[in-house]
Amino acid sequence: MARVIPVTIGSLGDLHPFIAIGRALTGQGHRVVLAVPDDGAAKVRAAGLDAAPILPSYGDICARLGMSPGGAAARVLGDANFVVDQILIPSLRSSTAALDDLSVDADVIAGSIFALASEIVAEKRGLPLASVVLQAMTLFSAWQPPTAPRFGIMRHRPHTAIGRNWNRMFYALARVALRRRHARQIDDVRAAHGLPSSRGAPMLDHSPATGAVICCWSQTLGKLPPDVPHRAVLTGFPFFDSESGADDELAIELRTFLADGPPPLVFTLGSFAVASAGHFYDEAAALSRALGKRAVLLTGRPVPPRRDGDRLTMNYAPHSAVFPRASAIVHHGGIGTTGQALRAGRPQIVVPHFGDQFDNAARLEASGVSATIHRDRFKADRAMSIVSRILTDPAMADATGRATAIIAKEDGAAEAARHIAALALPSHLASR
Repeated sequence: MARVIPVTIGSLGDLHPFIAIGRALTGQGHRVVLAVPDDGAAKVRAAGLDAAPILPSYGDICARLGMSPGGAAARVLGDANFVVDQILIPSLRSSTAALDDLSVDADVIAGSIFALASEIVAEKRGLPLASVVLQAMTLFSAWQPPTAPRFGIMRHRPHTAIGRNWNRMFYALARVALRRRHARQIDDVRAAHGLPSSRGAPMLDHSPATGAVICCWSQTLGKLPPDVPHRAVLTGFPFFDSESGADDELAIELRTFLADGPPPLVFTLGSFAVASAGHFYDEAAALSRALGKRAVLLTGRPVPPRRDGDRLTMNYAPHSAVFPRASAIVHHGGIGTTGQALRAGRPQIVVPHFGDQFDNAARLEASGVSATIHRDRFKADRAMSIVSRILTDPAMADATGRATAIIAKEDGAAEAARHIAALALPSHLASR
C-alpha cells in the first residue's frame, strides 16, 4: 500500500479530476492526501478523502492583490501571465514548505503542471513524480502545437520536418523567456531546500523526478503525438462533478423543469469564467427565446434557482446528471466540462474564453461534435443559425454517438491511479 500525495492548483476543472483519481487510489488500497488550495479542502473531505491546504483560497489571494474575484478573473482572462506572475510564483515558497512537511512519509507525488512545488519536493525527497496533464495543449508538442491566441505563429498539423522544427524553435524561445522571467525566484526556493538551480523551464519541461506523464483525456480528442515523453500514457477523463463533494442529487427545481418538457439547451461557463461572464447569459436567454427552446442557465451565482417560463437559471448542477438530458450544450471549453459534454453525447457549441479552452474547442470541432463561436461574437442573432444546424446535423449526431461509445469504455480515474501507484519505490514500501 503506497502513500500518495496528489497536488493540484486551479479551478474545479483542475480539482475534480484529482478527486476522481484520489478516490480511485483509495479504492485500490492506497493512502491518499490531496494537497490543494484552502477553498478546495472541504470538497475533498466531503468526497471521502484527506486534504491538506498548501495554497491560500481564491478569496484570500484576491484580498492580497487588492482585487475583487470578478476583477481578478478578468485579469486572468486578459493577461496570460497573470496566474504565474501574481499567484503561482508569489506563493511558491509557502506552498513548497507546506507540501514538504506533508510528504515526509510519502511514496509518490502526483502533481499538475501548475503545482510547481510538487517538482521541488519530489526532487528533494527522492520521490517519484507523476506529472498529471489535464489539458492536451500542455504537452507542448511540435506535432500538435496548441491552438490558442498566443500560439498563432506555430505551424498547426505540420506535415514536414520544416514545420515541426519551426515549432521546436518557438518552444526554445519560450523556454528562454520563461527562465528569464521566473528562474531566479524558483531557484531561490530550490536553494532553500538544498537543490541546485533548475535546468528546465516551468510548465514546459518535466522534472528529473518525473517517472510518468499521465495524460487525462479521452482519445476522442486525439491520440498522443509522436514526441511525447516515452513514459506518457493516455488514460481517459477522470470524472467527478459533485457540487458539495458528496453524492449530489439534482435540485427539485431542476428535476421538475426537466420533466416538464423537451430537452433544453444548457448554458454554462464552468466555475471560473463565470466570474467574468459579461453578457453571455443575457445572450443565452435571448437566443433560447428566439429559437423557441427551453434553456437551463448555470450561472455560478450563489442564488436560489429561478424559473422564468421556459428558462431555469441556477447556480450549478452536476454536469453528469444534466448534460445527458440537454438538446445541446453551450459551454466555455474547460477540460472538465468538455469531458462531461463528450460523455453525454450531445452536440456542443464552445465559446472559449482563455487558456486551453481554445485548443479544446479546436479538438472538439475536429472530432465533429461541436462548433465554435468566439466569445465576442456570441450574440443571439449570430448564434441562431449555428444552434439550429447542430441540432439537426446527422453527421454531428453520429460523431457524438461515437465519442460517447469510446468514453464509455475508458476509466480515466482508475487507469491514472494504477500508473501513479506503480511508481511507488519498492524500497519505500518495504520499509513500511
